[in-house]
Amino acid sequence: MNVYDILKERGFIEQVTDEALVRELLGRQRITCYIGFDPTAGSLHIGSLVPIMALVHMQREGHRPIALVGGGTGLIGDPSGKSELRKVMTPDEIAANAEAIKRQLSKYLDFEGGDALLLNNADWLADLNYIEFLRDIGRHFSVNRMLAAESYRMRLETGLTFIEFNYMLLQSYDFYHLSENYNCVLQMGGNDQWGNIVAGIDLTRRLTGRQVFGLTFPLITTAQGSKMGKTEKGTIWIDGSLTTPYEYYQHWVNTDDADLERFLALFTFLPMEEIKVVKRLADAELNMAKAVLAFEATKITHGEEAARAAWKSAAAAFNTKPVSRDLFPSSSIPRTSAEEDLSAIPAVSVKRSDLEKGIPAFELFADSGLCSSRGEARRLISQGGAYVNEKPLSAFDEPITTAHMEGTGEIRLRKGKKKYMILRPQ
Repeated sequence: MNVYDILKERGFIEQVTDEALVRELLGRQRITCYIGFDPTAGSLHIGSLVPIMALVHMQREGHRPIALVGGGTGLIGDPSGKSELRKVMTPDEIAANAEAIKRQLSKYLDFEGGDALLLNNADWLADLNYIEFLRDIGRHFSVNRMLAAESYRMRLETGLTFIEFNYMLLQSYDFYHLSENYNCVLQMGGNDQWGNIVAGIDLTRRLTGRQVFGLTFPLITTAQGSKMGKTEKGTIWIDGSLTTPYEYYQHWVNTDDADLERFLALFTFLPMEEIKVVKRLADAELNMAKAVLAFEATKITHGEEAARAAWKSAAAAFNTKPVSRDLFPSSSIPRTSAEEDLSAIPAVSVKRSDLEKGIPAFELFADSGLCSSRGEARRLISQGGAYVNEKPLSAFDEPITTAHMEGTGEIRLRKGKKKYMILRPQ
């Protein structure tokens, strides 16, 4: 199957510069494509998964992807989708973030033998001569056309700095450089990058006469309208030390029903004929499908062992039914009931001496991190949404003591239906 058809069927494609020609090119020969990743943090978050998965699909179908870390452009800051100037970071901060992102991308793409490339645009941007760059590159850009680009037009009301105005030139130069030095003919990115991508195509044509292409992905939001990667609890990071595999699993298992089929297509490699069955599922089978999404997404990012540990802990905590063997037969999710294993669930320590005296329940729920404040904990308990060892609390100040350990050596707190915390006395 042509990789273009795979990407289109799975929902990756929003715009493309010449659909018929790009599809023909991808089916006719092995090509090199690239996506840029912004090193403004020490980890990517799940908002970057759409471009990452697109590169993986390209490699799986025999093409050569370039993952380009923006060590140079990161010093400028992309104004796309931003209402104000990004925080200026030092070269050392950018370099450290770039190295961390390189390691993360290696979990998804195979860089051995040159079948994929991992590059940093600081290697060619940092040493550019500014006067020569303006003369040789800047003269090809129309200010009127740049201001018409959505990324710049949005910022004109709040203020667009000159340093940000240069970003399009630098990203365009990246495409030209990769075309000349790595035979790269396709740039991909989020739909907010359309103006930058088209500018790079135009620059490459003007400088070399070569035809290159662009493709953008939809900007993914959830059924509630929130951006991918952002939740009420904070960012869902790809780095397991920032978001544990269990927390990562729990994020996916809590997917809204309306997002399930789309997310299975985007964030797993399960066959589409299995994924399309989701629209006919309900109740328990729909929850099974969410467990499959969580397991497969966690396996891709953290490995199968971590996915199995997260599944086992979640299944034991929530007493969930195993996934039917008739559903998603291509998934490697375990098909049997989980043994009692809560090792992957977040845990906090509490002083045994404090438990012996008794700790008011609302304090424990707040101090453990299940609630953001003691006020929220009081409200949760009064509304019947707080549990200790699966028993609902009736009073916000009910003392929790060592008696609640019930011989297990720990106490299990639950907020609502899906958020657990283990207390381990010390």
